[in-house]
Order: sequence, then structure tokens, then C-alpha cells
Amino acid sequence: MSAEERTTRSANIFDVARLAGVSHQTVSRVLNDMPNVRPATRARVEQAIAQLRYSPSPAARALVTRRTRTIGLITPGSSDFGPTSIVNHFNAAARAARYSVDTVASLDPDPNGVRSVVESLLRQRVDAIVLIVADIAVLEVVRALDLGIPLVAVAASPRRAPHLVSIDQYRGARSAVQHLIELGHTRIHHLAGPSSSPDAIERERGWRDELIAHRLPIFEPLHGDWSPGSGFELARQLDIEPGSSVFVSNDHMAIGLLSALRERGLSVPEDVSVVGFDDLPESAYLLPALTTVRQDFAALGRLITQKVLVAVEEPDGLTEDTPLPTELIVRDSTRPPRR
Repeated sequence: MSAEERTTRSANIFDVARLAGVSHQTVSRVLNDMPNVRPATRARVEQAIAQLRYSPSPAARALVTRRTRTIGLITPGSSDFGPTSIVNHFNAAARAARYSVDTVASLDPDPNGVRSVVESLLRQRVDAIVLIVADIAVLEVVRALDLGIPLVAVAASPRRAPHLVSIDQYRGARSAVQHLIELGHTRIHHLAGPSSSPDAIERERGWRDELIAHRLPIFEPLHGDWSPGSGFELARQLDIEPGSSVFVSNDHMAIGLLSALRERGLSVPEDVSVVGFDDLPESAYLLPALTTVRQDFAALGRLITQKVLVAVEEPDGLTEDTPLPTELIVRDSTRPPRR
């Protein structure tokens, strides 16, 4: 069969191999950028691919390599800023590595529901699964499953593990509280996130430990659901007075807090200093502009992708990673307390 005849139908990997004079395994190695292919051989294969206008389907590639170059992603199914940012930046990093991403949402920690979500990805023959953890119960359910493929979890934790990646929520929280202490604040309240959230747990732990380190009073934190509405309602319950300060577990709740403080006749930062967490795009344009803790989600997306590639290609090469650092962004919502 001539090359012209082969191009009248969809060419396959065996057509490429015959035209290039190599085995189909060699064609597969070229397609997947694997080593141990001589430059001259690679050039012949690439020329045959171009001549036949061959485009391998994911299914055909999977049959030869036993990999689909697809990563399963389990998200919390919410529109919260943190998880959404992680999803966006991980997808971009995975595409840059020539992987596709199948995304499914796990809305609650029910074991049967989580198991169903995982099984739906396994049926797609994904090479690995990435789990963005918004509820510690979901992580425990997934860890108990026999997946047969690598799992990379995105979760704040005081413990490090080879399959765990995170941004350092604990030290980010301590830097926020340290900033308030350096300004002279001694009454530092905390509006925390959900008690089941790993990020909220670590931020609360950082707030508490920084206060203990400076022998300052600890007021019982109030827990919200990350939304501006919950920040507003919690602020109405807050036993706060002029000269106090508040560390809020995310910027959305801080926005609600600012509104509630105005309703109570308290001015920020003249009466109360406020620090948030996340650095929303809107945070720099609030009145006052919000002091907050910035997270590098682009770096996290790249780190997740690197971790997945190592887990798939060289599982013995997995190592524990240091959580990515945060950055304190000082704006107008904090100042020394009035005496």
C-alpha cells in the first residue's frame, strides 16, 4: 500500500511504523517523548507521522503505553476562591505538561458518594488522581480505598507526606497575627473557617500558637462558612471594642466583617484593625484596602503537576515537599491601636 493510499483512511501506529521502518513500540516511544531513541530514528518517525498526518487517539495511545495521559481531579464542588484558583492553575500546568484533566465534584464526605466519584474516574483509566481537600473526612475516605494508581492530595496539614502538597497555612496565619502584635495589638480575635476544613484548622492553629508565644489572651474563635454573609453575622456576635483587632480566615468573610463593623459604628482601622487571608483581586480596592495573606496558587498548580508526573513515571522518586510559603500584604486596614 502506498503512502497516498494510506492517507485516504485514518492512519494508525502500525502504518507509521512500516513507513519509518521501525517497530510500533519505537513509534510509541517517540510519541510519548521517551528516551533511548536515536535522533536519526526519531526524525524518520516524525517524518512518517507528518507524511501520514497521523494523530493518535487517547484510546490507541493507552493500548500501547498503558497510560492515557489523563489525570482525575476531585474538587469540593464549591465556588470558593481557594479551591477554584487551585483548579484553574492545576489545569494550566497539566496542559503545559501535555496531560488532560477529568474533573468531578465531591459535594459531601458521605463514603458512598465519595466512592462513586472515585470509581467514575477509575473507569476513565486515569493515570493518577488529584484530590483537593476541603473536608478532612473526604480525605480519610479516599485514603481507605484501594485505588491501584497514585493519589496526590492537596491539603494543609502539620504532617508531611510524599503524596501531599500544600501552601503553608500555619505560617501564613502566624505572620498575620505577628503583624498585628508588632503594631501593638494585644486583643486579637479570630473569625475561623469551617471546623472540618484543613486550611481553616491550620490557620486557627497558627493564630493560637502565635498568641501563646507572646502570652496574649486567647478569645474563643467563631466559625463561619467562608462567605461574606457568615463574616457579617459572626461580626455582629463578636465581643469587640475599640483598640481590638481581628484575624479573619479568608477575605470573603473579612468583607462581611467590615460591613458589620460599620453598622456597629466602628471604623477600620481607626477603631479595629483587620487582616484577611487569600488576597482576593478585590481586596486591594476595598475601603479600606485589606491587609491580607497572599497564596501563590500558580506555584501550587505547578507543584501538583510535578508531583503527579513523578508519581506516575518514577514512584520511587517521591519525596516530602516543604509547603509553599505565603506573603503578607500590608494595606490600609491595620494600624497601631489608639491609646
